Amino acid sequence: MNVVEIVKLGRKYMQLWPEKAELASYFAEYRSIQVSRLACRYLPGIAIFVLVMQLYLGGLPQLPQSIVYTVFILSVPIQALVMLGVKADKYLPPALAAWYKEGVAKINQSGGQLKLSMGKPRYLDLAQLLHVSYANAHHHS
Repeated sequence: MNVVEIVKLGRKYMQLWPEKAELASYFAEYRSIQVSRLACRYLPGIAIFVLVMQLYLGGLPQLPQSIVYTVFILSVPIQALVMLGVKADKYLPPALAAWYKEGVAKINQSGGQLKLSMGKPRYLDLAQLLHVSYANAHHHS
């Protein structure tokens, strides 16, 4: 995979994870997902603010330094998405893979037909299972 594909995978992984605080107790990934969401949501605006304020307060002589700060701040969400993309593509450890397969089987038994990996599930598959589980729970309540 190239960097663009990894970033896209990281974004998909981030979007699939349900925003449910109770997941923090079970999955360490939940915290990194939340931090990544904050970085992607707020840092681009902060980067523009920093650029404008530096130029406003320091004028054109501050432009090179302002660009460096802005590029650095803008790189943080990209770095977060790269890290999530790499994680999303990793295979689940055996205990988590077993739990994942049980979850897919339960959903399929209750009438849903999940088209998810049953071979060697990855973290992206786990995020999809959680997403579907919470969507079904919300839909049925």
